[in-house]
Amino acid sequence: MALLNIDQLSVHFGDEDAPFRAVDRISYSVEQGQVVGIVGESGSGKSVSSLAIMGLIDYPGKVMAGKLEFDGCDLTKISEKERRQLIGAEVSMIFQDPMTSLNPCYTVGYQIMEALKVHQGGSRKTRYQRAIDLLTLVGIPDPASRLDVYPHQLSGGMSQRVMIAMAIACRPKLLIADEPTTALDVTIQAQIIELLLELQQQENMALILITHDLALVAEAAQHIIVMYAGQVVEAGKATEIFKAPRHPYTQALLRALPEFAVDKARLASLPGVVPGKYDRPVGCLLNPRCPYATERCYQVEPALQLVGERQVKCHMPLDDKGRPTI
Repeated sequence: MALLNIDQLSVHFGDEDAPFRAVDRISYSVEQGQVVGIVGESGSGKSVSSLAIMGLIDYPGKVMAGKLEFDGCDLTKISEKERRQLIGAEVSMIFQDPMTSLNPCYTVGYQIMEALKVHQGGSRKTRYQRAIDLLTLVGIPDPASRLDVYPHQLSGGMSQRVMIAMAIACRPKLLIADEPTTALDVTIQAQIIELLLELQQQENMALILITHDLALVAEAAQHIIVMYAGQVVEAGKATEIFKAPRHPYTQALLRALPEFAVDKARLASLPGVVPGKYDRPVGCLLNPRCPYATERCYQVEPALQLVGERQVKCHMPLDDKGRPTI
């Protein structure tokens, strides 16, 4: 049985009569110890879907789910108390900006030890030593002295390492990393991703890596989920998707990378933007931007269908040469 099983998950904002579907009927699963990359442009619904898992969708948002199960437990049916016991202990999350996630009023040590106190208990001495061990594990030098500093006294890279330490403090089964390197420079980005993968292997955690950077998930993930306008448009093994994308949106994302560009002198770009609440097209949501769109694409929404071992939401999935099938 999958560790995380999501079926027809939707997140709506705004009026009930005309809601904005930030996440629109997505389905996927994550196995224990698996690294899954969720990719797409800003506005694709990547972060909102993860917040739904964590129970962090506030009013006027509303989670609509046929199934949202973690380790056999239906997260849509448990009480708020049960959710608080689960989130942070067995499911944990690293957010985009550590400086907005860490409390500026408390020291690093207090925040780590408080997380341990809430979920694991134990004596102050035990929690203090565990906090030192965690900072050591994430590569922070002189960890004992770092326990007494405040978040504003840390660099961006150090702050992100502290966030990772807090996230893994209770040895979660599932770790969600939402754009964990966005605010960091390139050299620090590589170090953070390497650290996450090392910890994932050591603890045999499942890791969901949310990013707009396909090059990043190419090296890290075994399975990739591509999202567009709140929907899953392609999902499958990373090696297969990078070898031959089946959806035009995935193809466009790959062609924007130098190593996949058709014209090495000029990187490809996809015209237009992800549709919002008031400009969502009829039929396929990609049709205003898709170079292969036909009349059917403007009239009928494609189903998420199996193409080989992959899921593809397209009327004419691409073949191995990148051409639409008839």
